[in-house]
Formats: sequence, structure tokens, C-alpha cells
Amino acid sequence: MKSQPSNRIKIPPGFWTGVRQLGIDAHDVARKARLPLTVITDSVVTTAQYFAIWQAYSDLMGDTAQGIIKLATVFETAQYPPSVLATYHARDYRDALHRMARYKQLCPPESLRITEKGEQCTIELKWLDTGQPGPAMLAGITLAFLLELGRRGTGHHMVAQFVEFSQPMGDVQILEAYFGCSIRTGAECNRLTLQRSDMDRLFISYNEELLEILTPALDRSLGEQQRSRSITEMIKWIMKRSLTGGRPEIQAVAKEMGMSDRTLQRRLTDENTSFQHLLTQARHEQALEYLADPSLDIKEVAFLIGYEDQSSFYRAFRLWEGNTPANWRTEHLGAS
Repeated sequence: MKSQPSNRIKIPPGFWTGVRQLGIDAHDVARKARLPLTVITDSVVTTAQYFAIWQAYSDLMGDTAQGIIKLATVFETAQYPPSVLATYHARDYRDALHRMARYKQLCPPESLRITEKGEQCTIELKWLDTGQPGPAMLAGITLAFLLELGRRGTGHHMVAQFVEFSQPMGDVQILEAYFGCSIRTGAECNRLTLQRSDMDRLFISYNEELLEILTPALDRSLGEQQRSRSITEMIKWIMKRSLTGGRPEIQAVAKEMGMSDRTLQRRLTDENTSFQHLLTQARHEQALEYLADPSLDIKEVAFLIGYEDQSSFYRAFRLWEGNTPANWRTEHLGAS
């Protein structure tokens, strides 16, 4: 069974610093994303807000490729959060990449899968619990940063063998100049392929003493995060992935969790809740998240959370919020 990703994402302060260094006002990013200006100081956002911020930055930059390279290179090492510092001060590039993949679990919505085979090392980027791919800008920044990490850590100007993106990336020639290889867009996945021999390159930034401090703390945080996921949270996560166009059944959810529906019912009773109550919560939470996305019309929101007709959704939403979906959206987004 896969672990449940969190919908609470921390934006490192270095992001806003980097954006300002590129001549972009952080307030403009927040406004473009249709988010309150407090998002700049509130370090924790939802997945939808996180994607909206990256898309806003991309729109303000104009060209995806240019925005990727500029931000990846302007981001100062001193601004790295602890989870990234633990990779920058790793023993070698392989150690750094595996630490990055491990500690990515502390900061969804993306995950990294590293595979070494023959003379190649591939790093595939996957999106967790989103129902849709993340912005092209975020995919590009993630892969560019992995190469940037190797370059800064080893002091060697490494190049990739090839890079694949699932979405259009703007001026591909800019990316090819940075990665040092051909770039393919419209691929099935986002993937960075490196020379396997580069994995053994030692990091000149290796700091054993600092790692002895950071590693236990990060591992402890990761363990606490994984233990804190109750069965109710896990059920709601599964429900949210299955809401579109229908109502998740307890048998299907129980099967995905590796237990019988009778056992699941008993576990829910032990936690003083019910399957129907969690389904209502899941629908409510997803409705608010989808309504915060102005690109989705209300009929589409109703379908995405499992209502066959819009009127049923309206009745349910009134019970949840004491308001209509349209009025709620107007009040929270300032939409006209």
C-alpha cells in the first residue's frame, strides 16, 4: 500500500527571494495565482495553491524554459531548506539523489524514482494525489535542480544524456543548452537520464558533521509524519482519488487498503466515525479545493466530487457552508 501524501506543502523562503532577484514582485505572483497576499508569508499551502503559484510564476516569466533556468541558477545554496541541505552536503552524487528522493516525502506533491541500469541512471518525476499533472514550470525546475545539485556539489559541469517532459516547455533550445543534451517534449513522463559514472563523483560540499545533525532530525520528522496518518485520513485520501463521476464503495476502498470491508467497518467504529461521514468530508474538502480553481466551472466541480447532477451538489454545499458554491467562490476569490 502506498503512503498517503499530505496536502500541506511548505514553500521555502528562498523561492520568494529568487523570484524577487529575477525582478518579479512576489505580490504579482500571488495576485496572478488568485491567492491572498498572505500566501507569501504563510509557508504552508495546499496542492492546488502550490500549483497555482508555479503557474503564476510561469505566466509572468512568459517563456517556460527561460523561467526554469533562471530560477534554478539564481536560487542560492544558503536559502536551501534543511531537507535540501542534507542532499547538498551528501558524500557523493548518488547519496545526494537518494536523500532527495527520500526527503521529498516530507514535501509533496512530487516524488522521485531513481533507477540505475547499465551505464545510465534515470530519475523519473511522478505527481502524487493530484488527479492532474503539475505545471510544466514545476516539472522543469525539479529536473533542472537535480542537475544543478550535482554541479554545485561536485564542482563539475555535468551534463545529462537526455531529458523528457510530458508537456510543452517553451524555448527548448534554452533547455538543451542548460542540460547539455537533446530535450524531448510530449513524452509519457518527466524523466532525467544521467551517466551512471557521475553517481560516484564526490561532493566537495560534503559535511559529515552537519549530516549527523540533519539526518536524524529529518528521519524523525519523516517517521512522525508517516505514523500520524490515521486510517480515517488514509480512507479519505483513497476516496478523493475515486470521486470523479461516482460514489466510492466501501468494498473497493477496503480492497485497496488490504483488508475486508467488515474489518474496515470495525476500524471505523473504533475511531468513532463511519464510511458515509468520511465520504461527506472528502467531498466537502475536495469541493472547496476545486472551487478555489477559477478554471473549473461549478457543473464540473459537481462531477469531480461524484454528484451526477448539479442540484444535488448545491443542496449538499448549502448544508456544508450555508451558502451556494457560486457565492462561496465570489467571497473567497473576489471573482466577479
